[in-house]
Amino acid sequence: MIDIKRLRQDPDGTRAALARRMDPSAIATFDRILDLDRRRREILVRAEALKAERNAATEEVAKLKRAGAPADALLASLKVSADAVKALDADLRAVDEALEPELLTVPNLLLPDVPDGDVTHNRVMHTWGEIPRFAFTPKPHWDLGEALGILDLANGAKVAGSGFPILRGMGAKLVRALANFMLDLHTREHGYEEVAPPYLVNRASMQGTGQLPKFGDELYTVEADGLYLIPTGEVPLTNIYRDTILDASSLPVAVCAWTPCFRREAGAAGKDTRGMIRVHQFDKVELVRLCRPEDTEAQHELIARQAETVLERLELPYRRLALAAGDTGFHSARTWDLEAWAAGVGTWLEVSSASTFTDFQARRAGIRFRPSPGARPEFVHTLNASGLAFPRTIIALLENNQEADGSVRIPGALAPYLGTDRLVARA
Repeated sequence: MIDIKRLRQDPDGTRAALARRMDPSAIATFDRILDLDRRRREILVRAEALKAERNAATEEVAKLKRAGAPADALLASLKVSADAVKALDADLRAVDEALEPELLTVPNLLLPDVPDGDVTHNRVMHTWGEIPRFAFTPKPHWDLGEALGILDLANGAKVAGSGFPILRGMGAKLVRALANFMLDLHTREHGYEEVAPPYLVNRASMQGTGQLPKFGDELYTVEADGLYLIPTGEVPLTNIYRDTILDASSLPVAVCAWTPCFRREAGAAGKDTRGMIRVHQFDKVELVRLCRPEDTEAQHELIARQAETVLERLELPYRRLALAAGDTGFHSARTWDLEAWAAGVGTWLEVSSASTFTDFQARRAGIRFRPSPGARPEFVHTLNASGLAFPRTIIALLENNQEADGSVRIPGALAPYLGTDRLVARA
């Protein structure tokens, strides 16, 4: 949620900032908010003026009664004004009830260095590693996975539907190995506290991090209990601190978790449907940081580098993209995507998004800190990154490290966790 004071004090600047997102609905919502806020302030002015008149009239009634003079006319006017105040209070509640949901659908304001334009204007910031070359035609992961006996797409579709792959045998062990490798790296070297959070959260949690109300159709819901399956570990990790005032000495907060993620991917029908490029359930190690506002720039670079370290240890060529304004997520002020090269499908695949949300999530979730003892609480800045998402990481591992005989080499950093340095095709 953005600060309504900014909307009020700089409407033209805010409208221009929202226009960078290339989303006409954001401008329409902004205009409705300005109108509601104007009405709200008009009601407050009228109510305060009326209350001041009532106070003066009440004092005059008291004087008349002390003097033994009649006060019937004034008492009658006080009754009328009391009814008017009640009506204004009701109008104010109605405006407030209309204003809050509108505010919740306004996207975050982008930082100035976010490139203008749509997805075609995403900018490559840097690359790492060499794209592998083969003396044979590299296979896509769905063929490799089937030959290795680790990927079972058909039974996943039978059990749950398309987009729910099953990993079996060494494939299942690979998931566990990646999780342990990433968690050990982030907790031992990067200083994160590991958390095992709930996979179901309430509406307040989804609203706090910005999934609701904007993206309700993207979520899997448990209607009978008013709960939602998490689309990312960001939701429970960030909401641990909802409605909390932190001590400045505890910042930055750094927590991580390995969780499944559930996404309906509404509107994505027909896109990347083969294999594991786009799925409805997947595992991910998530990194979340909370910091002072003045530290957000350094913290964004830090969290992105921590995700990049995973790719480097796994020997996966990657690039960092600065997302353009029209491709930046609703609640992000700036996002850098990390994309790993996948030789079998011959393209770059997003394996992490590292984002700073400034105080957008903190305002929605009520996460503050006290800069010094007795000081007025301020909103923290929140950041997160995938460190990493598993399906496309597995795709890159399989496709980039395949050999002519159908086996797949396992990078040295991961081999101890998997218990082997090579996956071998079934006889």
